[in-house]
Amino acid sequence: MAIVVRIDVELAKRKLSVGEFAEKVGLTPANIAVLKNGRAKAVRFSTLEAMCRVLGCQPGDLLEWVDE
Repeated sequence: MAIVVRIDVELAKRKLSVGEFAEKVGLTPANIAVLKNGRAKAVRFSTLEAMCRVLGCQPGDLLEWVDE
């Protein structure tokens, strides 16, 4: 996969657990895990917006393109 999901890095910087983050974003911890582990096939803009709002970051802080 050429897109690397960096949610775990941003959570660690802020000392947020997956459970806390999921609650603040409005998703289940299982869905956060799917996103975090790179198994998601798509992300809604509303979900990306909520994650950025909670973490106080930009979409590029959560998603990184890596040339394979």
